[in-house]
Amino acid sequence: MTVRDVIRILDAKVICGDESLFDVEVSDACGSDMMSDVLAFVKNQAVLLTGLVNVQVIRTADMMDMVCIVFVRGKMPDEDMIAVAKRKDMVLLATPHRMYTACGLLWQNGLKGEHKDA
Repeated sequence: MTVRDVIRILDAKVICGDESLFDVEVSDACGSDMMSDVLAFVKNQAVLLTGLVNVQVIRTADMMDMVCIVFVRGKMPDEDMIAVAKRKDMVLLATPHRMYTACGLLWQNGLKGEHKDA
């Protein structure tokens, strides 16, 4: 799945990000408001879905080599966050969907993520 697919599936508004990044492949997604969980569990090129709107989200996503952050429930980052994301060549999106719904839509459309046997 590409970032462009994520935009379409989540009916997301593009806040910032170079259009060339829209064709980057993503293989996993993480839905969390706890950046410590993101640091501990996220691998691969991932999309971060969060309702947390502060600059630490951008910094965490950058440390984990994520290319795209989706703010759920229509939340919007402030200008400082957008400026940091632009410097880091990161795509910021906003979706009106709640986190649970947004994650489900991505999963239903093929972004299955990591599978482990229980």
